[in-house]
Amino acid sequence: MAELPLNVGVIGCGVISEIYLQNCATVFPQLRLCAVADLDPEAANRRGSAFGLPALSPAALLARDDIDIVLNLTVPAAHVAVGLAAIAAGKHVYSEKPLGVSVVEAKTLIEAADRAGLRVGCAPDTFLGGSHQTSRKLVDDGAIGRVVAGSATLMLSGHEVWHPNPDFYYSDPGGGPAMDMGPYYLTALVNLLGAIARVTAFASRSGATRTIAKGPRAGQKVPVEVYTHIAGALEFASGAIVQIATSFDVKGHGHSHLEIYGTDGSMLVPDPNRFDGEVLRLDGSDWTPIPNSFGSADGNYRGFGLADMADAIVTGRPNRASGALALHVLEAIEGLTRSAATGRAVQMETHCDRPTALTPDEFG
Repeated sequence: MAELPLNVGVIGCGVISEIYLQNCATVFPQLRLCAVADLDPEAANRRGSAFGLPALSPAALLARDDIDIVLNLTVPAAHVAVGLAAIAAGKHVYSEKPLGVSVVEAKTLIEAADRAGLRVGCAPDTFLGGSHQTSRKLVDDGAIGRVVAGSATLMLSGHEVWHPNPDFYYSDPGGGPAMDMGPYYLTALVNLLGAIARVTAFASRSGATRTIAKGPRAGQKVPVEVYTHIAGALEFASGAIVQIATSFDVKGHGHSHLEIYGTDGSMLVPDPNRFDGEVLRLDGSDWTPIPNSFGSADGNYRGFGLADMADAIVTGRPNRASGALALHVLEAIEGLTRSAATGRAVQMETHCDRPTALTPDEFG
């Protein structure tokens, strides 16, 4: 039987890899870093040198017998291909979001892992943070009564304002605000409310190109192949109705990230792209801060879901940031896009259980 820590090899050494490597090395004792890899040897060498790890090709990393889990931080279009290669090499795989760029291809990864008796995990894992677990406890304790509705708002002006290579955010498949940032919001909502039953949406695209603002490619134009504003509604199996907006077309707004409305009160949930933040509950006519009694109360704890998966592999329990959860979220995102294109509501076909809530001292 496997024992902690489990050995991790990282494929994909882009921007997001730094915080994962930092946390794997210093925050989560369930994990031991072994090597990094990237199709770009220079990128792998930079990360390897910074963290004292061997820099390999992806094939060489997959060939190592001492790696238990592949942390897949490649671009979305490569998530499933790299994941399948990891499964074929006998490794568990934990991927950055989304699980894949389509439900059809993502299912092939889940099915391959099931056949091999291996685990699939997937970001986002921010719902494991202290603020979101505090919100979950309020719902579970009935602090706002039965949840009947809510709203989710992710609206910004686009990643080309800061990212030096934003092309994939606007490419089809895999791009767009719903595919990029939607997983944070939808995963947080499934954690709070359970599985989604049906979705519907309208969508638009504000322009045919975007201009890179920073970095060596500043001034270059990137083609836009996807919807850049999607406004929709989610019907949960519980009966709750949540309106959702995801956009790369909005310069600024005054909406909260997540609001949950119950029969006995309402709750404001912090940014689902973060582990921290203040939870507020409507108490009469005033919004009251709710103390956080969970771990990871502040800071960036990316890799929490990976550490949880390592512990789950050893103890034999389900991992919380699971492939089933990520597949369900991906189907909801795909359904919103399909609904916008067809003008019809889309019935969900996948189902996932709510992730098990954390205890206050777990991974604290």
